[in-house]
Amino acid sequence: MLMLSLFHALSALLPRLLKLATRLMAHALNVPEPLLHSTGVYVVVQVQAAEHRAARSLCPTRLVRRFRSLCRRSAS
Repeated sequence: MLMLSLFHALSALLPRLLKLATRLMAHALNVPEPLLHSTGVYVVVQVQAAEHRAARSLCPTRLVRRFRSLCRRSAS
């Protein structure tokens, strides 16, 4: 029961804390809040795309295929 009430208290407090953090960051950087939010979304999307490319290139199946093709080329 205590965990449930703690969860409810945190879930009610979290949006307020995020709003405060956004305001403080926007004030510190001297930019409007909407600009800070949209820039943050853009950065998250770019990082996610880079991670996706890196993970795809490190896929074990792809690495085995590349290794086999390199072995075939060097044997020929």
